[in-house]
Amino acid sequence: MAFLSDTLARVKPSATIAVTAKARELKAAGRDVIGLGAGEPDFDTPDTIKMAAIEAINRGETKYTAVPGIIELREAISAKYKRENGLDYAPDQIIVGTGGKQVLYNAFAATLNPGDEVLIPAPYWVSYPDMVLLNGGEPVFVETALEDGFKLTAEALDAAITPKTKWLIFNSPSNPSGAAYTRDELKALTDVLLKHPHVWVLTDDMYEHLCYGDFTFTTPAQVEPSLYERTLTMNGVSKAYAMTGWRIGYAGGPVELIKAMTKVQGQQTSGTCSIAQWAAVEALNGPQDFIAERRAVFEERRDLVVSMLNQANGIQCPMPEGAFYVYPSCAGLMGKTAPNGTKMETDEDFVTALLEAEGVAVVHGSAFGLGPNFRISYATSTEALTEACERIQRFCAACT
Repeated sequence: MAFLSDTLARVKPSATIAVTAKARELKAAGRDVIGLGAGEPDFDTPDTIKMAAIEAINRGETKYTAVPGIIELREAISAKYKRENGLDYAPDQIIVGTGGKQVLYNAFAATLNPGDEVLIPAPYWVSYPDMVLLNGGEPVFVETALEDGFKLTAEALDAAITPKTKWLIFNSPSNPSGAAYTRDELKALTDVLLKHPHVWVLTDDMYEHLCYGDFTFTTPAQVEPSLYERTLTMNGVSKAYAMTGWRIGYAGGPVELIKAMTKVQGQQTSGTCSIAQWAAVEALNGPQDFIAERRAVFEERRDLVVSMLNQANGIQCPMPEGAFYVYPSCAGLMGKTAPNGTKMETDEDFVTALLEAEGVAVVHGSAFGLGPNFRISYATSTEALTEACERIQRFCAACT
């Protein structure tokens, strides 16, 4: 009898974490490496939020908390949903988890039975399918196309739904593509979902505040109120508030679903870190002006990276609407030979040769379920991005 669970054989390690670790390893060995793999803002957590955490410590807010989160944070989340999304979620309809990842995982743990299908538009965040598999479900991938801006179409969604479909995971703006859906694009999808009342919607709105130009963010239950009773609206403070290490995610949804997720979390981690929760209260209730300032910086970086990548031989990079990623195609380089003599047949071959030749660490698109592409995170300095893109241009020019 095997000691390890058979389920683990179906699960892959996170490719984004692996790339970041490889870049750190090479840097430690003395290589000049620019890491563009991590999905983490390079800005610091705002001082007001840090001070709220320090004050919480000084007040003695260092004990266990209620499993779904302190009432002060759930009230702040409730106010945020009403203020920014026009959604009414009472505190007992809200759960706080150790990052958005735990919230998503607990939703699957609370709802999936063997054979239940979860629709996942591709490209997708690397953790979605593995969380589904770990909880006994079956991920069903629905491919998008560069020509459609990597956005799911109503026709593709309708064709993918079966009697076994339980959830649609909906991520906008998207990790890895940066694609964000307009209200009209989202309405076309919600119209399909209205035809299939057994399908629930799990939104990942983590990049809500990172939309560029005149783009207006909307979320499914906001666009189609009829979906409210079968939607879990997930968000967090990690990206917009530069609080990745604080590990605070949250979601609003129907009371019975939140109760079920709370039951799972009660036997898993119990309440989230008390100090981080008080910091999140300040994040949601406190000054918000820095978000627009940082968003402007991200937008400048996006424009720079898209422009420079589209000047590289064999690379095609669409302009994303949000998040801090680009997802360029490297199809024009497939079949060519890298400077080290390696013939590049896959996007993984491409990113490996790029790292070896120029010391630029990016993530291969096949890890996100759609290639040949690669993901670049532009959540780093303009100087590093400029140098990295120059190296990519030089690498592509040297391929034969």
